[in-house]
Amino acid sequence: MLSATYEHVYLVFFAMLIATVLALSGGVYLTRCRRPKLISVILGIAGSIQTIPSLALIAFIVVFFSFLGLPTIGTVPAMVALVLYALLPILRNTYTGIRQVDTSIIEVAIGMGMKPNQILLSIELPLSLTVIMAGIRISTVWTIGVATLCGLIGAGGLGDLIMQGLRSIQLDYLLAGTLPAAALALVCDWILGLVEKWLTPEGLRIDT
Repeated sequence: MLSATYEHVYLVFFAMLIATVLALSGGVYLTRCRRPKLISVILGIAGSIQTIPSLALIAFIVVFFSFLGLPTIGTVPAMVALVLYALLPILRNTYTGIRQVDTSIIEVAIGMGMKPNQILLSIELPLSLTVIMAGIRISTVWTIGVATLCGLIGAGGLGDLIMQGLRSIQLDYLLAGTLPAAALALVCDWILGLVEKWLTPEGLRIDT
């Protein structure tokens, strides 16, 4: 069970790392883009990927890889599927969070001589952090769940134990796969909540 949990964490961690970098970069780009149609197309494509059932998306990646002559079994196709599935919440929340920053604050920053990168790092991202972190938390929990299906294509993880339990109707295998997966989702959500609170400027924190 420990090795399966490690494999699961490995898949989720690197999938979320890649998805977060891509989605944050893409979200920032969209806030600077002056072509509304392009913004709609990119968000629409990300939304379309999200609407595909997770098992169907994994199967599609396998078929796509087979046409390209790439490995259809193992970590690589699983990682691609997980990254694609995790993109939308982070991309959309980054775009929405930055766009909802009060324009008067941006104007004051420009008037003080701040450069665009300084405005992004010192004002826009901190003020939109709560919204962005909400997207990351949602994506992380979803990715942990979808990763259990990646056992079907030999990617390992807790999905292997769940599949073995379903095939043999053995309760111990089912519990060994489902309980750590549920616990992992809860723990990751809690940790990301702490990270969100730690990164949020003190004046913007809402004590509960």
